[in-house]
Amino acid sequence: MADERTRKHIALLAARLMYDRQETEYFTAKRKAARQLGIDSRYRPKDLPSNAEIRDQIQAFANLIEGNQRQDNLKEMRLAAFAMMRRFDSFHPRLIGSVWTGHIRQGSDIDLHLFCNHLSAITTVLDEQNLRYTVEHKRVVKHNEARTFTHVHVSDRFEFELTIYPTEKINYVFKSSITGRAIERATLPELEQFLASEYPEVDLTIDGLTDIADRYELFRMLLAPLESVKQSPVHHPEGDALYHSLQVFHLARDRVPYDEGFLLAALLHDVGKAIDPADHVAAGVAALEDSVTPRTLTLIAGHMEAHAYNAAALGHRARQRFREAENFDDLMLLAECDKAGRRRGVEVCTIAEALTYIRDMADAW
Repeated sequence: MADERTRKHIALLAARLMYDRQETEYFTAKRKAARQLGIDSRYRPKDLPSNAEIRDQIQAFANLIEGNQRQDNLKEMRLAAFAMMRRFDSFHPRLIGSVWTGHIRQGSDIDLHLFCNHLSAITTVLDEQNLRYTVEHKRVVKHNEARTFTHVHVSDRFEFELTIYPTEKINYVFKSSITGRAIERATLPELEQFLASEYPEVDLTIDGLTDIADRYELFRMLLAPLESVKQSPVHHPEGDALYHSLQVFHLARDRVPYDEGFLLAALLHDVGKAIDPADHVAAGVAALEDSVTPRTLTLIAGHMEAHAYNAAALGHRARQRFREAENFDDLMLLAECDKAGRRRGVEVCTIAEALTYIRDMADAW
């Protein structure tokens, strides 16, 4: 039998496995933690920590590692959930899970229940909103009974998991796998009331939430296709244009972590490659001209000229004019990051994480 000290140790190890995303299921994390402690063959199921105990340890890790940023992320995720629920208002959306309860950690997604008898009605809304998504039909066997759940995974500023149920389940009481009790959930009106009380400074009107969201959604939509843009292995041995762009963003963040305009230029400098590979600079500038500052646009417009300047490929007058440009130093730094961001095997963040960093910095200012 596992004593109390061992039980807590299992909870701690299991929580770390789940926080680090090495495991996603509580039961699997418990068993793996028990094996690491060498008691896999000696424990009884009731000796293992409960899901709630592990969840508490996960939150302790989140508070320790993420600090105040966790509360900022929680606020943004709740607002994102509210905006998504508005899109699906006719499907009786319910917010469940860590975003509603407040138990988020790094990498958490936003869980919604939607009620609809035809999946195509949900995907039509997603298509109309130009949102990327995948559909998963997950078969689960429990107590010798097999059930299939339909999940729609949506990539927006945050990752969403929409679980689709038939309309007859609207009033069904779902049980939590953590507590065994009825899950906590919020309807759209309930969430709106909660947000108004919790974050009174936020404008919850459609106009108040849409302008910024649309801007960052445009950036995401322009960046996502770069993953399919293969580049010359001579000039870009690192691979696709998205991987390169995220490398450049990381390098820029190391150099000027609080320069929003420069970081946007670093992240978005090659978005035109998915629009018009023959003139990616002009295509990128045209796509972004109404959504970024003139300085950011100038940096994107001039980044190839900066490479030409470094290669002594400009004529005398063009070189003199370029050197006297107001943003010369910034263009040189962008060219430096652009050239350095071409390594294989470098770990980078996701599009969502990069945009979240920039947006959080802008909000702070």
